[in-house]
Amino acid sequence: MNKTELIDSIQTRLGDGASKRQAEDALNAVLDAVASGVKQDAKGIQLIGFGTFKVAERAERMGRNPQTKEPMRIPASKTIRFIPSAALKKTL
Repeated sequence: MNKTELIDSIQTRLGDGASKRQAEDALNAVLDAVASGVKQDAKGIQLIGFGTFKVAERAERMGRNPQTKEPMRIPASKTIRFIPSAALKKTL
C-alpha cells in the first residue's frame, strides 16, 4: 500500500463527510507527530495495541564496495526502528 492508497483508506473509514484533503491532512499530522516525537523522546513513541517507534544506534562496521569489492568503513549512524505489538503480530 502506498501513501495515496492509505489516504483513500482513511477517507473511507472517516465516512461520507470526509474529503480526500481532510484524510491527507490527518495522515500528515500523524506522521509529523511520530517524527517529532521520536526526535524528542529517547524512549520513542509507544502506541498501545500497535507498536513502538524508537531511535536505534548502528555501530561502525566494515563492509564492501559492491562495484570494486574493496573493504570500506561504514560509519556509525542512527535509524528508526519499529517494534510491533503482540496484538498486531497476532493479526498477521
